[in-house]
Amino acid sequence: MYYFLVIAFTLSTLSFHVNAQLPNIILGRPTDTSITASVLMDKSTEWYAEYGTSPGVYAFTSKSVQGEAGIPVELDLTGLQPNTRYYYRLQYKSAGNSFLVTPEYTFHTQRAKGSTFKFTIEADEHLYDKKGVRSLYQICLANQAAEKPDFMLSLGDTFGDDHTPLTTTSKELQELHLDYRPFLGNICHSIPFYFCLGNHEGEMDYYLLQNPGANIAVWGTLWRKFYYPNPYPNAFYTGNTKEEEYGIGTPENYYAWTWGDALFVVLDVYRDQCDTSAKPQNWNWSLGYPQYSWLKQTLEESSSKYKFVFAHHVRGQGRGAITNAKLFEWGGNDSKGAYQFDKYRPNWGKPIHQLFVDNGVNIFFQGHDHLFAHEVLDGVTYQECPMPSDSTYEIGKLANADAYVSDTLAGSGHLTVTVSPQGVKVDYVTAWLPADTAIAGPHNRDIAFSYTVGGTTGIAEHIPDDNIQESSVYDAAIVLKNVMPDSQNSLIDMYGKTVALSTGSTIETQHIPSGKYMLVTKNSNANTSRSIFIIH
Repeated sequence: MYYFLVIAFTLSTLSFHVNAQLPNIILGRPTDTSITASVLMDKSTEWYAEYGTSPGVYAFTSKSVQGEAGIPVELDLTGLQPNTRYYYRLQYKSAGNSFLVTPEYTFHTQRAKGSTFKFTIEADEHLYDKKGVRSLYQICLANQAAEKPDFMLSLGDTFGDDHTPLTTTSKELQELHLDYRPFLGNICHSIPFYFCLGNHEGEMDYYLLQNPGANIAVWGTLWRKFYYPNPYPNAFYTGNTKEEEYGIGTPENYYAWTWGDALFVVLDVYRDQCDTSAKPQNWNWSLGYPQYSWLKQTLEESSSKYKFVFAHHVRGQGRGAITNAKLFEWGGNDSKGAYQFDKYRPNWGKPIHQLFVDNGVNIFFQGHDHLFAHEVLDGVTYQECPMPSDSTYEIGKLANADAYVSDTLAGSGHLTVTVSPQGVKVDYVTAWLPADTAIAGPHNRDIAFSYTVGGTTGIAEHIPDDNIQESSVYDAAIVLKNVMPDSQNSLIDMYGKTVALSTGSTIETQHIPSGKYMLVTKNSNANTSRSIFIIH
């Protein structure tokens, strides 16, 4: 309790940046029959929620809440119907004023098996160290809202800043966490938010042991829980049941749930017997036996058709995906390729990757490396997520692409995942600042890469085109049909750069990197452009 009293006291000393016109709402912890709304006001306000299952018709009213300025209040809406879309709004007023009303917002309770739904993923927002650009991040959030997903996940390096771990204060960590409320509040009033810890959040074993009770790991956890409602173990979610000291309680750091035909598992690769140093290497890093056992049980007991696992990065540090997934606790081999898992993890049974293979994990999603990268190992897709806020569009591509063995793309944006009975489709949806686009070049919300797993629809969506051969996916060459004598064909990459020219019926592509391109054809009759994919 002492630490929460400190939190409440320090709020009065900080400037407050939440939109004064509307309540700031972050939805979280959706279940089959409930949802949590974290509501933050800039002044002391009385408010309540009205909600129902039809637009504009509110059959239910929540209890009335008296909220203090700058202190979020969590309201649980319970007794909801499963597999149902709800519509809601808040009635709110400050002292001496009449009630105002928010716009109508919406959310969906747990989907039934056989349903089709979407969710989105972002990672490495990095607004705190200026790698991330706020205006571009706003565009990416708007792009996600346009997808109308059931929920979104962030894979970390969002709130933290561990660059000065011994001097960063609780007040500074509060400001870092509060800073994202206006951004996320623009869409998370209708898109529940899940968070996965990154390395820069600093919530790791190593820092928990520094100056116990007063360090960035403790303060970061308290402020994260204060502002953002992440899942904790209950009848709907499983996860970390360990109660931590210093007012933390359950840290809400790893958890799992089912939604429709899919199992979702979020890991924390930094806490609970993970870290022996600030950057543990090789066998010194561990998921921790409690979390490993929970992961194993969760995967083995799940009957879901699709299984997704999320973490900030394979083994927490380093670069790349499947190159790391073959090694140490994740893959079982030492750096020389010798299998040593039983020696270093006696009585555990099998490496993490083998758990994925044996239990039908479809996709492992990670961040950390700031680019899009798509790899497959033993039937498991390892998917690196792009930054949502990189206005250079190439931070990760330049620095980390060589750590991957296949499909790497630059750019900024998010992933949209569509789950259906026919398969799982993953789209890399790009975000672009208006000044950085061109007529024949990239456009905001372009799909730079697309693939499916668990189905038969192929690696990319079919894009019909009368001028080119039936497929929109190419390896060695693009073969054009009905070419006019004066036609000029240009292949343009996502940066607007022309990478190939042709006046004939064939464009050689074997030396062009995998990715999405615009095929622009100009002749005396018309100018046309079509999206195509090159995948080697």
